Formats: sequence, C-alpha cells, structure tokens
Amino acid sequence: MLARVLTASTLGIDAFQVEVEVDISRGLPSFSTVGLPDNAVKESKDRVRSAIKNSGYNLPAKKITVNLAPADIKKEGTTFDLPVAIGILKAEGIVTAENLEEYLILGELSLDGGIRPARGALSVAVLARNTGKKLVLPVENRSEAAIVDGVEVYGVGSLSELIEFINGNASVAPFTIDTSEFFSAPSETHLDISDVKGQGHVKRVLEVAAAGGHNVLMIGPPGSGKTMLAKRFPTILPDMTLEEAIETTKIHSVAGALEPGSALVTRRPFRSPHHTISDAGLIGGGRVPRPGEVSLAHNGVLFLDELPEFRKNVLEVLRQPLEDGKVTIARAAMSLTYPADFMLIGAMNPCPCGFLGDAHKECVCTPMQVQHYRSKISGPLLDRIDIHCEVPAVRFRELSGERSGEPSSVIKKRVDNARRAQAKRFRESGIHSNSQLPSRHMKKYCALKGEASKLIETAVERLGLSARAYTRVLKVARTVADLDGSPDIGPQHLSEAIQYRSLDRQLV
Repeated sequence: MLARVLTASTLGIDAFQVEVEVDISRGLPSFSTVGLPDNAVKESKDRVRSAIKNSGYNLPAKKITVNLAPADIKKEGTTFDLPVAIGILKAEGIVTAENLEEYLILGELSLDGGIRPARGALSVAVLARNTGKKLVLPVENRSEAAIVDGVEVYGVGSLSELIEFINGNASVAPFTIDTSEFFSAPSETHLDISDVKGQGHVKRVLEVAAAGGHNVLMIGPPGSGKTMLAKRFPTILPDMTLEEAIETTKIHSVAGALEPGSALVTRRPFRSPHHTISDAGLIGGGRVPRPGEVSLAHNGVLFLDELPEFRKNVLEVLRQPLEDGKVTIARAAMSLTYPADFMLIGAMNPCPCGFLGDAHKECVCTPMQVQHYRSKISGPLLDRIDIHCEVPAVRFRELSGERSGEPSSVIKKRVDNARRAQAKRFRESGIHSNSQLPSRHMKKYCALKGEASKLIETAVERLGLSARAYTRVLKVARTVADLDGSPDIGPQHLSEAIQYRSLDRQLV
C-alpha cells in the first residue's frame, strides 16, 4: 500500500513543502528512508516504531520505504516523525481519512507516543496560509503558528489524539490568538536609563542613535558605565511593529532560540555575545547554515563589549551586515541569506590597561601597545559605525548625588516623534530610518545650504573623512534635526554630528 502525507521543513527562515511517501510491501522486515535525510531523520524509524507500538497500534512486519520529496533538498530535524507515522498507519488502513492532503503535519515523536515541540512553526504557518492548507503541529507550538492570519491551526499532544482527530472520532477546535494582547502586555524589564548617574552627553548620543537607527562606539575607562548604558539602550527604542515582530520571531524559531511559552517576540532583541565567539557563531554558519548572533539581533541591538578583545577576523565579518542589513552564508551544498538589520553598540577601553587620558589613574601602556590595541578595529569597520563617543569616569559628586537624569519613557517619546517624522518622509521610499537612507536619496533628504555646506567641507578636509564617513555624518545630522523638529539641517545639527566622528583619526 502507498500513502502520502504533506509536511514542511525550513530552509533559511522560510519553509518549503515536503511530501512524505510511505510504501509498505511484502518482504523481509525493514525500514528505510530516502530523499537526502540527515542522521536525525534516519533515526526517526526507532522513534516512530516505539511511538506506534506504545500508542496501541501495530507496526507491520513488512518492508517499509519512506521517501521525502523533493529528493534533491537536504532534510534535517525531527519534525518528520509525525507525518511518517501517519503515513505508515494510513498505508495500513488504520488512518481512514481521505482528506489528508488538506493538512500540513509536523512534530517530533517521543517513545510513548507524545508529540514534542518543533522549530520553525511560524515559518510553516506562513507556508500553510500561502498554500491554503490546514496546519497540525504540537500543542506547544500552536500559539506561535496562530499568529499568522488566514490559517487553521490545530494543536495535538499525542499520536493517538491526532489519529482520532483525522479519522473524525474526536474534535479539536482550531486555535486562535489575539496578537494585540502581546503588544499591550506591560514590559517586564526593570531597567531604566535614569539608573545611570551622570553621563548626560552619552545619553544624548544614545538618544540620537535610537532616533535614527545609528551604530555607536563608546570609549572609556573601566567602570564608567558603558555596559550599563548599553543594556538600557533598548528601553528608549521604538516599539516593534507586528511585521517586525513576526520576522524576528521567524528567525528565533528557526534557530531554536524562542523562549519556552513565548509565541511572539514583541521586545527588540538584545544580544551580547562573549568576545571568544567564533565568526560562524557571530555571522551564522555550520554544515547546514544556521542564524548567527547578527541575525538573532535583527530589529534589535547587538552589543559587543570589550570590542578589541574580539578576534579581528570575527569583527571583519560584520562589514556586510552593517552595510546591507543582511548576511549571505555560502556553502558547497547551498547559499542562504538571513536578515541582519541590527543596531551595533560597541564598547572598549582607550588602551589595554584602560586608563589612557584618565585624570586620576596613570596609564602604564606603551604607545606601541596602545596602537596595537586600537588597530584591531580596522578603518573600514570604523567607517560603518556612525557615532563615536567618549565615556569619561563618573565624578564622585554625580555618583553620590540624589539627582537622576530623565527616565527612559521621556527620552522614548522624543525618539518616537523623530521616527514618525522619518516614516512620513520615507513613506514612498521603502525605508524606515535615517540610517537606511541610500546614497541616491542623500541630496534630496540631506541637502545642506549656506554655513552648513561650508562647515562639512572644512570637517572633511581636517578630519580626513572617507566618503562613507561623510555620508554617515549627514545621516546623523538629519537625525539630530528630526529630534529638533527641523525640516532642514542647520549648522548646529551638523556640528553635533561632526563631533560624533572626532575619534576617526585617533583609532586608525
């Protein structure tokens, strides 16, 4: 007997349909799987065998052949267990339903017949909607899949429950969810930028960065508050839209990084990898490419503390995602592109000992050591960081004072106003923030007149700014003007933006 069951697998962050063909014939008892399965798929025969037996059904002592089509694409993961089991029972006549082709079925089986959660449920739900199929998946994944409108989602907890449902002997209601509840829920974070004493100019820098989506490099001695400020940076970022939340959730779901019980990523990601991370861990990769930290930080923040401590080859792979907002991973078997539109926040000491330029502690580093330390950040990478900011040690008067700065909520309101102005300005351009402004639109949106034009000319000559650094100064100036509510870039806006590039020649 031959049976067909439809399922899906993921390639990158998108899903593709897989047809599971099960043929049972007379012969020596065997169980073989073809169609480019990986080891996890090959091992499914043991899980399927035990799950069927422990669910009260008999696995036929015959020759079983399973084909996963299309056969020219590598199949990986454990989500084929459930459709394979249903295909075997369909071929044996235990599953009697004639409408199996209306469903996409996926899930990992445990030995007792239970169904374990799967990766990539949101991507599969999008595929089910686009192909007009109903979706059957583990009950733990139903909230994640139900976020997609226009698809019937059924969550099941065991193999026997699914068989009864498909045969029409039991009723399982389609699961629905109200996505507005995720965004209306109060934020659980206890962090606030007002927790940081002093550093008013650095908070201004972060406000500008949040308003325009710009990258920031903070340079200062140990204990000056760089890490505290970076961790509180997401509290002043604009709220995520549903479109951004779905795209971010797809990446986290495929990577297996979605928090248990979480159906939708509604807060902007904050990723802070250790400096021992490899280039594959940061950018993504592996035999079958998986998303790296830059993709997990999509629509959020990637914080690299102690930036020069990262290996130079690791830092250099940041060039493409910082420029393009995506990363392409090429392997012999395939080439995949993952979204990687993140804001980079870097933090570093001014020298190996950390006290170069400190008024109270003497630096013990030689000029050669300082040069070697700073040279780990190359000129091309530095060019891609819009804002450079010095973070001096906090004075005792500021540490012990009762006065605190503005709370995150107040700063966020100004950031939201600036982002709304940019959304209105770019509504026909397909971009969302000043940092994404392409070169062909610079003259239109970042035009300089009079004193501002003379000022930028002088700055380029004195600082030796590259063409890329020049355009980034203009983008930052455009953001400063947006925060000021000004339709034009004035000399005061441009002066502030130029100030944020003053470290260019010191670090190269």
